[in-house]
Amino acid sequence: MDRTATAPPAAWAGIDVSKDTLDACLLPGPGGKPRERAFANDPAGHAALAAWADECSAGAAVGFCLESTGAYGEALATALADAGRHVAVVNPARVKSAGLMRGQGNKTDRADARLIAEYAQRERPPAWHPPRPEVREWQALSRRRDDLRRLAAGEKTRLAAPGLTAAVRTSLDRVVAFLAKEADRLRAQADAVVAADEHLRASRELLRTIPGVGPVAATALLAELPDPARFATAQQAAAYAGLAPSEYRSGTSVKTRTRLSKAGHARLRKALDLPAPTATRFNPLVAAFYERLVAAGKPKMAAVGACMRKLLTIAYGVLKSGTPFDPTRGSKITPLTTHHLVRPEPAREPSRAGRPGRLRLGVPVVRPPGLRAGEPRRDLLSYV
Repeated sequence: MDRTATAPPAAWAGIDVSKDTLDACLLPGPGGKPRERAFANDPAGHAALAAWADECSAGAAVGFCLESTGAYGEALATALADAGRHVAVVNPARVKSAGLMRGQGNKTDRADARLIAEYAQRERPPAWHPPRPEVREWQALSRRRDDLRRLAAGEKTRLAAPGLTAAVRTSLDRVVAFLAKEADRLRAQADAVVAADEHLRASRELLRTIPGVGPVAATALLAELPDPARFATAQQAAAYAGLAPSEYRSGTSVKTRTRLSKAGHARLRKALDLPAPTATRFNPLVAAFYERLVAAGKPKMAAVGACMRKLLTIAYGVLKSGTPFDPTRGSKITPLTTHHLVRPEPAREPSRAGRPGRLRLGVPVVRPPGLRAGEPRRDLLSYV
């Protein structure tokens, strides 16, 4: 029988995912007896799990729920979603909190599968929809390239260690060269995927119309930001990235500084690390927002964190509307004029003990090629 996600699930299967096995617990519904079984975490095991759930549900529509804990569950979630099943991928912190609330004392794979099933039966989480195959390929290539760049950075750090023998230095040089070559090859493959897909190509060009978002940032944002149709508002997109403000206050004695929640997509936040400081200098909306926060007494790096959120909401709006960046559209912030965008070079503290002075400004200095120190940038035709 073909049980697709069109009917709301009447039974829920909680799945605890590990590298080699899938521990499943099926709750058939009110009055039903829970069923438990373990499966291999491979394509054959995925098919066997779905068939077992259909058999134990007695004809009822089954929803599948697993935690978003890493790469081991992605293949299972994708296989179930591609088969038309209702599969939910939930925040593991919420499941853990539900277990603490119920007084669960055991921590085993079987107990976790039962807890996930009970959480899904009670909360009825919405279905997770995987990206299109082209987007999956683009995302996988982009992430693998980032991994290679991190490996290369580690090897370059080892090259700086004193006392390396000639053989070790030669080995490190060869590994760095290979990693750089492989990263370039993956970048070419990713560019080919984008060139062959009209939607991806148009989306990347839209992101590049945002001042402060260059080709590298546009690539990372496009790879990690889900389809804007998934979010009802820009605030939901910011919360998905962990860029929502988090307050911790109680009474008159507990009042900590408001911080970013960071309870979200870490790769998406990292993709905004460098574009945000650049946007505070060259993006009229972000620059005005940054100046307003600093004038209100906010720490400069806290203001940069808020600008990361602002830049993400701008990217969400550009992608959802399908129109290029327009600083006058739908914003309550008065954009800075062109001659205000590039602030003066930050002063340096006097050097001490032969060490270079530190920048007093908490934002990295980003200056376009060919622009002399102290010269304001008056054109916005080419963005960094």
